[in-house]
Amino acid sequence: MTALTWDDTGKRQYEMGTDHGVLYPMTDGGVYENGVVWNGLTSVSESPEGAEANDMYADNIKYASLRSAETFGATIEAYTFPDEFIPCDGGYVDESAPGMNFGQQNRAKFGFSYRTQIGNDVSSEAGYKLHLVYGATASPSEKSYETINDSPEAITLSWEISADPVSVEGHPELKPVATITIDSTKVDPTKLAALEKKLYGDESNEPTLPLPGEIYTMMTVIDPTVHVTGVTVEPDSLSLTEGDSQQITVTVNPPNATDKAYTISSSDPGKVTAEGSTSAATRR
Repeated sequence: MTALTWDDTGKRQYEMGTDHGVLYPMTDGGVYENGVVWNGLTSVSESPEGAEANDMYADNIKYASLRSAETFGATIEAYTFPDEFIPCDGGYVDESAPGMNFGQQNRAKFGFSYRTQIGNDVSSEAGYKLHLVYGATASPSEKSYETINDSPEAITLSWEISADPVSVEGHPELKPVATITIDSTKVDPTKLAALEKKLYGDESNEPTLPLPGEIYTMMTVIDPTVHVTGVTVEPDSLSLTEGDSQQITVTVNPPNATDKAYTISSSDPGKVTAEGSTSAATRR
């Protein structure tokens, strides 16, 4: 058995900051459009509600405790927002008249992602958490404009958001979710890179927000490939006279590696030839 220890090196973690904000507008059909960068993001304050205890009493004792449904809410603060957020903030812009915004319109739903930084006693950049929000709507917020004085400050915009949970397709054991959090210090780096390629796009793919069921599959499916861990060659050295040949035995580990193909070549074909298909060396 192992005794408990506290404050081991590298284990004194903390979380801070926010960056990599991305907005994913949602169409009327419930499909998330291509993501756009949300510059000027200053803070995201998550404020879930619900999950409150409702105690039941019987026989003069506490009989049971029921929990109410949990909901997700947050406050987004930023110096600016992408144009694609205007419909989410109750605005309407006609494509033929860019720059003119009609307020008090229907508010469109959207998805949202952002990162928070993970640090510890060894490094302030030990990793990050990736936060994904689904089915969000933004409430109207106050905007205060003041005269420019000797200590000018940029206006900080703020939106209260709430989110409608969506089902996790293929996993009926899970309740619908409005948020997913992924810790880069714990997940498979290859799978995280594949997810971020979807979220942020690349030279051949547009950025998009995968639904929870797809993310679950991406992060849990085991790669069927058995990778090579080592190769041994016997004998590891040869001493040949002209015209002599020596058989070479190559062993690829592990024995069940998916791809065990190999070739043998000579660094000086003028003196020694090697046959990749027969695993033999001949002195010339």
